[in-house]
Amino acid sequence: MPPRRKKDQSAPGPTSPTGGEVRSGLAGDVHAQAGDYLTTAQGLRLPDTDHALKAGDRGPTLLEDFHLREKITHFDHERIPERVVHARGAAAHGIFESYGTAKSVTKAGFLSEKGRRTPVFARFSTVLGSRGSADTVRDTRGFAVKFYTDEGNFDLVGNNIPVFFIQDGIKFPDIVHAAKPRPDREIPQAQSAHDTFWDFVSLHTEATHHVIWNMSDRGIPRSFRTMEGFGIHTFRLVNDAGATSLVKFHWKPLAGIHSLEWEEAQIAAGVDPDFHRRDMADGIEAGAFLEWEFGIQVMPDDGTDSFEGIDLLDPTKIVPEELAPVQLIGKLTLDRNPTNYFAETEQVAFHTGNLVPGIEVTNDPLMQARLFSYLDTQLTRLGGPNFAQLPINRPHVPVNDMLRDGMHQTAVHTGVAPYRPNSLDDGRPLVATADEGGYVQTPRPIEGTAVRANPTSFEDHFTQPAMFYRSLTELEQGHVVAAYTFELGKCFEQAIKERQLEVLARIDSGLCEQVATGLGLPAPKADPVGDVTLSPALSQISDVPGPIAGRKIGVVADAGSDLAGIEKLRTAVLKEGATLLVIAPVGGVLGRGARKQVVDRTLLTARSIEFDAVVVAGGTTPTNDIKLVILLQEAFRHSKAMGAWGDGAAILAAAGITSDAPGVLLGDTVVKRFSADLMAAVGLHRAWDRAPAVMASAVPPAV
Repeated sequence: MPPRRKKDQSAPGPTSPTGGEVRSGLAGDVHAQAGDYLTTAQGLRLPDTDHALKAGDRGPTLLEDFHLREKITHFDHERIPERVVHARGAAAHGIFESYGTAKSVTKAGFLSEKGRRTPVFARFSTVLGSRGSADTVRDTRGFAVKFYTDEGNFDLVGNNIPVFFIQDGIKFPDIVHAAKPRPDREIPQAQSAHDTFWDFVSLHTEATHHVIWNMSDRGIPRSFRTMEGFGIHTFRLVNDAGATSLVKFHWKPLAGIHSLEWEEAQIAAGVDPDFHRRDMADGIEAGAFLEWEFGIQVMPDDGTDSFEGIDLLDPTKIVPEELAPVQLIGKLTLDRNPTNYFAETEQVAFHTGNLVPGIEVTNDPLMQARLFSYLDTQLTRLGGPNFAQLPINRPHVPVNDMLRDGMHQTAVHTGVAPYRPNSLDDGRPLVATADEGGYVQTPRPIEGTAVRANPTSFEDHFTQPAMFYRSLTELEQGHVVAAYTFELGKCFEQAIKERQLEVLARIDSGLCEQVATGLGLPAPKADPVGDVTLSPALSQISDVPGPIAGRKIGVVADAGSDLAGIEKLRTAVLKEGATLLVIAPVGGVLGRGARKQVVDRTLLTARSIEFDAVVVAGGTTPTNDIKLVILLQEAFRHSKAMGAWGDGAAILAAAGITSDAPGVLLGDTVVKRFSADLMAAVGLHRAWDRAPAVMASAVPPAV
């Protein structure tokens, strides 16, 4: 019998060479991919990787060329299956800092201890499109955050919409199959404007609430930094005394909640399909970090799983913030871009079952299915059961799981007894009690007859969609009408359009009638939802300017422009964390000496979607360049802040932009007041007072 060996109790968590915490989660062999010389995978240095080994310089390639075989073989296997949903994603590293205000409701250390800083990795994504699709399509966005806590990893896998399409996870394959491109033609890509999607959601009216959120401006966010996030489900929190509460999780962007105009989103999809990921990566690189406050809505855990008549286990329902205010408990800052997209953004594996003491799941039937699905899908996508050993997925705490072997096993296990109880390894690993940090679920009775059914409280599919629509401003409601009209207009089957109009009639008769008019169909008669209590928090439009960090302001100029004025405006813009870009007819440098300005964009490369405001510098030569006219008119049509100083106003006028239009700022020079007014206008996101006139001008006259 071999001598008994003590089993190594754990693999250490990621540390720096000096023993400090590694924030990124990318801990591992410090020699990996870090040598100065090109080598094979076995470390053999190579003198040449441009020429295969041949029998003479014109002869056949030799099979003995081991470097050729290794290089080509690895290339042939570079791709892994993309995610079925959320394939198109972008991510960043950051820090979550707790305010300590959640201590009364949870014992989770990363939430309850004031000032505690926890490394995180956040991934944002669209749902329907492939990895190569565009960022700005109308779609739900994933908002997934991995917290590397000192009690293990906690994953909050949410969306930018607080409700889901379905109430029971067993229908998740159905909604995804319906929303994905048609199986016969594999089109359309990354959008829901087609028959199969509307066929499903018009038949499954539980999807109505999610669909109307998606048809609102929430479906086309301006950027990740201006996007809310939600945990969707109701969770159970447990404090140190064992008392429980039911909560919903919220991410509140410090930059405000803003969206794209629909035409703007369509232009961006063609001009810059990487619009959102570029904004995040460039912003972080420039020091304009992405920030959200983390909040919870707290409801009593009284055994009813309901609050103010709302079933908290129904993932198609929200709790209005006016009934349960969002209590802020921490701040997330994304401040570092990934080093390698594949190793981090593509290989990160989120799972709703990654929990820590103090946070528990509930009986939400969608959540219950997700607890199985997320773990299962990684087995195929990441090639086996050991994906948690990938650097981006490794927890920052010791791991001793007794799991063995399998594809891509990288741990070198010690000991001879990967089972419990044992005596050969001195009974290790130990199990932990709740007092020792063990995850012990709160005891609760579980009973009932086995049935395939939903409670009757799940049957109201229209009250909350009506509340959502009627809580929006008239402008936002107009955007919802336009979105439904566009999407249903892409459907070929008349019966599907008519059935969806019947759904809209149950929500709001005005909504239904406007969409029906746009489709050229009669509005069906139905009994819409009666009076509802409105929730002003559902509207995105604010009359209070927000921060403008990360925003871009374009300044049209040429060699004769007021370059000193541009520099003064740049100083004001940079002070607010935004970026100023000079747009000129041709590239190069304008002026000389201290006043010179580098041209950042030419009229050939610039498009309005890149800028949050466009101004014309004084002294710029009047021109009828069609590219400049399109740039200015698009910015005006999309209700962006605009302006000019000095005789630059003539260029705006030549493009048909009048000085009395809302959001158009004019000044004699770039004085402090002009800069301040421009910053405030950008902080409002849009000059929404301009939008009704712009929308009216786009409607053809009645015949």
